[in-house]
Formats: sequence, C-alpha cells, structure tokens
Amino acid sequence: MSSGVIILGLVAVVVIVAIILIIIGLRAPQGADPLQERLGEYISEGKAVTLEELELSQPFSQRVIFPMARKLGEIALRYTPQNAIQNVKKKLDMAGNPGGIDPTVFFALRFFGIPLGGVIYLLGKILPDSLFARGGLFFVIPASVLGFYLPDLMLKSRIDRRQDAVRKAMPDALDLLTICVEAGLGFEAAMQKVYEKWDNELGQAFGRVIREISLGKPRREALRDMAERLGIPEMTSFVAAVIQSEQLGVSMAQVLRIQAEQMRIRRRQLAEEKAHQAPVKMLIPMALLILPSICIVLMTPAVLILLRSGLGAATGG
Repeated sequence: MSSGVIILGLVAVVVIVAIILIIIGLRAPQGADPLQERLGEYISEGKAVTLEELELSQPFSQRVIFPMARKLGEIALRYTPQNAIQNVKKKLDMAGNPGGIDPTVFFALRFFGIPLGGVIYLLGKILPDSLFARGGLFFVIPASVLGFYLPDLMLKSRIDRRQDAVRKAMPDALDLLTICVEAGLGFEAAMQKVYEKWDNELGQAFGRVIREISLGKPRREALRDMAERLGIPEMTSFVAAVIQSEQLGVSMAQVLRIQAEQMRIRRRQLAEEKAHQAPVKMLIPMALLILPSICIVLMTPAVLILLRSGLGAATGG
C-alpha cells in the first residue's frame, strides 16, 4: 500500500510539473532571449561576470524545466512522422512562437499531460467515497486523453486570439500605410512607421518583415512568409495585392486605399456575424441557469400556498 501511494505521489508531481510547463510554455509572452538580456545588463554596468554566474542568473524555467522538456521532446521526435513535426512547427509560427518553444518542447508537453489520469486515480484512492472512486476508468481514461491534447487546445486558442487581433488591427494599419505612402515614404518605410506606432501582433509581424528585408531577404518572399505565418485570408489577399502592384507598376497608395476599405468592410461583416451568433450562444446559459432560477422564484410561492391549503384542509377534515 505504501509503495502504491509513493507511485501515485510521483505521478502527482509529474502532473504538477506538466501544468507548469504548459502554462509557462504556451501562455508566456514572446520576448528576447533572457540570457542575452542578462549579458547586456552586465556589459552596460561594466561588471565582470563568469559564465556560471550568467547561467545562474537566468530563471529556473530556462535553466531546468525547458532543457528537461527539450530532451524528452527529442526522444518523442524520433518516433513522430515528419509531417506531424512540420504541422506543429507551422502552428507554433501561427501562434507567434509563444515563449520561444520549439516542436521538441511541445511534444514533451503533450506527454507530460498524460499522467493527468493518474491524478484522478489518486483522488479516487484518497477519497474512496467520492465520485472519482466510483467512476474508475470512466474518469481516468478521458483525463489522460485530455492531458495529451491540452497543449493543442491551448495552442489553437492562442492562434485564434492572434488572428482576431490581426483582423481588427488591419484596417487602421492600412490607413496609416496609405497616409505614409501618399506623403512620399516608401512601402518599407511605411511598414516601419506602423511597427513603431503600434505594439500589437500586426506591428510585430511588420517588424519581422522589415528585419528580414534588412538581412537580404527579397520583399516578396518576406511578405509571403508573413502571410503564411499569420494564416488569415485577409493578409494573404493584402500581400497578393501588394506584390501584384509592384509587378504591374500600379500606384501603391491606390492599392492600399482599396485594401483598407475592403478590410474595413470585412471587419464590419465579422462583427455582424458575431452579433447574429450571440442569441444562439445565449440559449445554453438561459436554458440551464436563468430559466430554472425564474421558475423557482415564480413557482415557490404557489407551491407553498398549495402545501398550506392542503395541510389546512387535512387538519380541518
């Protein structure tokens, strides 16, 4: 019995580590390398620092958790098809590479979530009269499956939020691009202005394009890669229009003005679509929460009156 409790305790520890990895890996904001930031701080302050001190100055997650997860992910990649690896890499790019994780860490997060069923089993042993103990495999197997797919669900949620943010920002960003181009700036300089003005997902995407172009990448390829990383039809249409304008010699300002108007119409259509979906989404909380509460409030006085009248009639008889 004691060995079983120890094993279950180890399973619980693994699940706690998995939850920490998932939260840190998929919820952490995208930023610069912490090691480079620390090194820059020490250089600016003029301090002499050893490599060991520099490593120890990093967060615990960067020193221990991520390297451990990356090693486990490398083992998982050996038995994973190449198409699945490319698919995960594409999804991470569409999500903005949250936390700087790579496919190896992502696959490690998947397998860390499997012992979630062990936690349910542990709860059933600790609480023998609880629902978990009576449910048995009915809870354990779905919990393990949920733990395996939890990183995918969180990644998809982040992709959806990022794409929605880009859709909302595109009309205003294209208006600013149009104003800058009409004022005499080049297209790349106009993108630089958008990057400097707005610190959002679209501004960061434009900033990456500017950096890639400055490193020698052709503008067409940089724009196409940006559209592929974002994965929304609006950006693909915008990039195609810009490339076609460059090839045919059409006025860039006119193309940007037309694209901005189309994006504004598209944003209004999406808002109307969500407004039409609201009544349908409200049916579930109304049917499960609001209507039962109203029935209780309205029917309780009538039930009490009937009970009292029935008791009075029985007493009089």
